[in-house]
Amino acid sequence: MKIVEGLYYSKDHEWIKVQGEEVCIGITDYAQDALGEIVYVEMPEIDDELDAGEAFGVIESVKAASDSYMPVSGTVIQINEELEDSPELLNNSPYENWILKVKISDLSELDTLMNYEEYSDFCKNKNETH
Repeated sequence: MKIVEGLYYSKDHEWIKVQGEEVCIGITDYAQDALGEIVYVEMPEIDDELDAGEAFGVIESVKAASDSYMPVSGTVIQINEELEDSPELLNNSPYENWILKVKISDLSELDTLMNYEEYSDFCKNKNETH
């Protein structure tokens, strides 16, 4: 399982890359592996205002459909339109294929997320309990 240093991670297995007041949000390698072959990605609309913890879309795979949750609050400024035609990009390279970009409302919300080491431990403990 691949985990990238320098990103933030949520307990729902989303990654967050900070670029000033904007963040890119995607799913982790752990999430795509658990889902299996991804066949569809439902994304929010541009200008949607979403709160941390709120569902922003659905990822459907051949095994299941899973909600994706906002790790931080903010306004959607861009969606990755490539995923509409090629959702399997999330399986092939989940860290290179973000789902949405958000103008973050409160940078302090990043403090509630995990760093590389914390997320690595979180996934390791999750695997040991299953």
